Amino acid sequence: MKENKTFCLGNFRAEPGEKKIGYICIGNGEFELPVTVLNGKEAGKTVLVTAGIHAAEYVGIQSAIESADHLQVEKIAGTVVIVKVINRQAFEQRSGSEGFEDGVNLNRVFPGKPDGSQMERLAYAIEKELFPGVDFYIDLHSGDSYERLTPYVYYAGVARESVVEQSREMAEQTDVPYMVRSCVAKGGCYNYAASLGIPSVLIERGQMGGWTLEESHSTRRDVRNILCHLGVYLGQKDYRNYYPLEVKDVSYQAANQAGLWYPSKMPGDMIQQGEILGMVKDYNGNILEICRAEYEGVILFQTGSLQVTEGGSVIAYGRISREADNRKKRIAGYWTKRSSSFKEQRRAELHSSMADRWLTEIKKYLPGKKLKILDVGCGTGFFTILLAKQGHEVIGVDLTPDMIEKSKELAKEEGADCRFQVMDAENPEFADETFDMVISRNLTWTLPDAGHAYREWLRVLKHGGILLNFDANYGASDCADTSHLPENHAHNQLGDALLQECEAIKRQLPISSYSRPAWDVETLGKLGVADLSLNFGVSGRIYIEKDAFYNPDPLFTLCARKE
Repeated sequence: MKENKTFCLGNFRAEPGEKKIGYICIGNGEFELPVTVLNGKEAGKTVLVTAGIHAAEYVGIQSAIESADHLQVEKIAGTVVIVKVINRQAFEQRSGSEGFEDGVNLNRVFPGKPDGSQMERLAYAIEKELFPGVDFYIDLHSGDSYERLTPYVYYAGVARESVVEQSREMAEQTDVPYMVRSCVAKGGCYNYAASLGIPSVLIERGQMGGWTLEESHSTRRDVRNILCHLGVYLGQKDYRNYYPLEVKDVSYQAANQAGLWYPSKMPGDMIQQGEILGMVKDYNGNILEICRAEYEGVILFQTGSLQVTEGGSVIAYGRISREADNRKKRIAGYWTKRSSSFKEQRRAELHSSMADRWLTEIKKYLPGKKLKILDVGCGTGFFTILLAKQGHEVIGVDLTPDMIEKSKELAKEEGADCRFQVMDAENPEFADETFDMVISRNLTWTLPDAGHAYREWLRVLKHGGILLNFDANYGASDCADTSHLPENHAHNQLGDALLQECEAIKRQLPISSYSRPAWDVETLGKLGVADLSLNFGVSGRIYIEKDAFYNPDPLFTLCARKE
């Protein structure tokens, strides 16, 4: 372990292993800002966290205060500098989000001027005194007193390619539905930091100049997750409800004239091209302006106050892009590494008493003698081969090409008449009402959008067809902990790196934070299945011996019949 150095910033010093709370003076002593520095004993990167650049955005400020209180210096590798309120005078005078003396928006004037107005001087001091030595930057915001928004995160998008990529990776750690790539290099604090080579993000959560503990706790968890991702905080990431989807081509629409604003939608709503988003009227109810969507997308924020000013922002929305979501690529890469060992395990399983137990279990739910069955997420083809040998017409699909290759090899060895295709389990490429049964084992916990998968599986089922899912609440367990498993268990052969990779992927999947199978039952209920049954006894009937196949997580069986 390389020992850290003493952290020095003007009048402020923190020794290695010290959590120092106080004030830093910047701008020749003009600005005295509340700060907590966590200077770990172990050397590492330096991360700057700021809040209160807009002084009326309270969720960010409270989150910074909580982060400073909850982060443990013993778990820090490097240094974390948390400035709790940047625009301190405006905050303490409750004068809104612009400078108290000059009425200037601090987040529009970077890099600032040493002899400019108050906010220009503050911007200049931040660049010259806070940014040097910083490796990463997290800026915390929320909706101003007139702004309603859905939680989202900006990441720096105009900088060196490596800086943009690292900024995006930081944004991906947040528990918000959407992320937006910034298209400017200066003006804003985080934008300008990135232009200097510092990967940066800006987190938006909370609205209308208010704050709640839930919102501040959520942003605090975002900060912690980013620090864990950067290797600065030596802890496990928290589970999340969201993985942020990219929103591009953001349209920031402003009012052409002052008036009264009447929105037709809410932040987070999906919109269609040409749809009316709101109107500006005068005091007599006459329509002055109609705001329409230029394209389909999602609303990020809008004016929440009745009054709008000429040239003032009324609404912002953008297109949702799923192309940049790399989770499936990462998932496929993980299972590619495990495909060879999976083939050996499934071969052994097919020739063990486990095969007969699984057949007995499945036959309880089979709706007929000879069926057309889709095995989604088939892996190396255990269910596909097992059911094909019973005379059923079975197609196995899996996202991972190596798994499908191993499935074909194993099916040939077993003399099983079945087919396999590389296919995304969330988006099966089959016509409506193709199958009598859709079956899966240990799949839904690995899906980025399991709700969409359930809809698609029901779509390809015939009326009266059966959806049969065997899974467990794997999000509640740590797959990297193998201490409770027998020595010959498959997981003990994988190595720490693969197990940690699996755990990291889990924490990028919203389903890992759901209470299961309650979530599954609620989701399928909303999709209108005719019958739904749940059984918790399958593990006791299948995993009798604690051997290489043993699964310590209790499985549930979910059986749904399509109307």
